[in-house]
Amino acid sequence: MSAPTTDSTADSAPAGMPPTADSAPAGMPPTAPAPMHGCVRCGAPVAIEVGLCERCNPLGLRDSSASQVHGLAFIGIVTAIVLMAVVGRWALAGAGPFDASIASVIPDAQGLTISLNVTNGGSRTGQTTCQVTDPADRSGAMGAFMLSPQIDPGQTATFSQRVTALGSTIRHFVVACSAP
Repeated sequence: MSAPTTDSTADSAPAGMPPTADSAPAGMPPTAPAPMHGCVRCGAPVAIEVGLCERCNPLGLRDSSASQVHGLAFIGIVTAIVLMAVVGRWALAGAGPFDASIASVIPDAQGLTISLNVTNGGSRTGQTTCQVTDPADRSGAMGAFMLSPQIDPGQTATFSQRVTALGSTIRHFVVACSAP
């Protein structure tokens, strides 16, 4: 009868796995476990310097390099920015130009109540920001900004807003409205 064979790997770590404190050979002091992380595909524990386990990478092919991964991320970000710019441009196209005039200026205790007439000369409904300034003011003051309501194409909207940035004295003002 033949002698029973002993499996010398019974106390060692599984194939492809570094030895741990439980599987150190007899007579050797136990070693600290090697740093591990999950396989990127299936989550099985693998050594820190490896990305895929033996089951997911049976041929032992090399992982992607860091420059390849960062390059792919960069291309993805640039593509997303370009796509957002194209969609944003498409969404805003056709609104404006907006022609504006000052309908009235009424002083009150906190400043001025200014009414504007704004016409949407575009082919889509849109909203604009109008800047009311004093052309005689050379201090570099920005004036007052007024946000219009939504204006349908070819329509004129009249709206009022109290502004404090221009003081409370009635004088000649100019208005300019921007288109997106």
